[in-house]
Amino acid sequence: MALLNNLQPPLIWKYFEEITQIPRSSKHEELIVEYLINFALQHNLKYKKDTIGNLLIYKPASPGKDNTPLIVLQSHVDMVCEKNSDYNHDFLTDPIKPYIDCDWVKAMGTTLGADDGIGMAAMMAVMADKSLQHGPLECLFTVDEETGLTGAFELQKDFFTGKTLINLDSEDEGELFIGCAGGIDTRAVFDFTYQFVEENQKAFLLSVTGLQGGHSGDEIHKGLGNAVKIMTQLIWEVTTSLGAKLNRFDGGNLKNAIPREAFATIIIDQNKKPLFYSLIHEFIEKKADEFSQIEFGLSINFDEIPTPEFQLETEFQNHLIKSLLDCPHGVIGWSKDIAGLVETSSNLASIKFIDKKQVLITTSQRSSVDSAKREISSKVARIFSLAGADIEHSNGYPGWTPDLNSKILAKTSEIYYSVFKTQPKVKAIHAGLECGLFLEKSPGLDMISFGPTLRGVHSPDERLYIPSVEKFWRLLVKVVSS
Repeated sequence: MALLNNLQPPLIWKYFEEITQIPRSSKHEELIVEYLINFALQHNLKYKKDTIGNLLIYKPASPGKDNTPLIVLQSHVDMVCEKNSDYNHDFLTDPIKPYIDCDWVKAMGTTLGADDGIGMAAMMAVMADKSLQHGPLECLFTVDEETGLTGAFELQKDFFTGKTLINLDSEDEGELFIGCAGGIDTRAVFDFTYQFVEENQKAFLLSVTGLQGGHSGDEIHKGLGNAVKIMTQLIWEVTTSLGAKLNRFDGGNLKNAIPREAFATIIIDQNKKPLFYSLIHEFIEKKADEFSQIEFGLSINFDEIPTPEFQLETEFQNHLIKSLLDCPHGVIGWSKDIAGLVETSSNLASIKFIDKKQVLITTSQRSSVDSAKREISSKVARIFSLAGADIEHSNGYPGWTPDLNSKILAKTSEIYYSVFKTQPKVKAIHAGLECGLFLEKSPGLDMISFGPTLRGVHSPDERLYIPSVEKFWRLLVKVVSS
């Protein structure tokens, strides 16, 4: 294929393009781990794999560099698998189709997987480049970061030995990250039964599509549209104004992505069709105005479909919709220590009807303050519990407290300035990184995170800024070589 072979630096792009051809959805990373093992064997590098699937590849020090402190480079191997509903793609079998659009690399109809494929590619390029002079390296590839940080959770304390770690899972070139939020997932499960639809009823399929979606940590503060929220508001309008009944409601996919699409089947009395049309058009105009400055692709549509046999019972329908309306989504609080940093947030991620028996609602909460994380997750749980749902919490994961006295931070900042003649920004990130868990496994671990510029991650609009990759590479090489 070699679509990216003319980009600079060629070695990192070569490996990134190879990575895009290997299916690697979360919890299905066998093929990418096998690919990395074959890479190690081809380059005569020692490796080990643990029982969960994490892989560590060793590269010995260059001659004369044996006494240089060991550095751990780290990336995760899985990717968020999101696609446009009208694009035919199987993430378990099909390769990603990258293409170049001006200064960006994108993917046809799907997420690109630069999160964190570009970090993996950089690590491979470092190991493959025989011209680099560096100390001993441990390259750690973790599994299932995107759906639970499983690899980091299950990592044995002695799996890597280095005391300095560089995480390559950040998304803004020129920014050095030294802290991240912790997170927890809150799921609500409703049991329900249907009732028969009365005579003289008409059914409509409602759709909310064309939203940007995006990362529920990095982009939660942007005010992007949430398809589940918008659809909930629309359903509330037609149920309270017209007595409409709900047959089905599905929206969103992943807990760490802001939902881009939602679909619902509603049922109304056929005599109320003119009022329904008027209400829908009014709602569309209202939402178009509300999101006119940020969601340029927002599309709200309705199509008459054959009337289904069943509808939700009225009491359950009201409990469900009211709880979704009340469920918080977006920024809950801002950091008091770092200007412009989101401290606490919640993401209403998805709703799924399962086997005509249950409704599953998935949410995720993040915060750099553990008590605030617990408080917002408890609030979400109370809202759905009062509506009759059973609540499930994930174990959660810890945040990473910034250390402004970090040696690797000082070293990387100094190198960045010497190479690019500008000071890097030192920041914390609201997204979750595996660093908090690594710190639990190895107390005193000195860490930093940096990467090239990505936008639209966790959505089919994910894109990688080409000029930033060369700067990312130059910085990484200097840091591991000094």
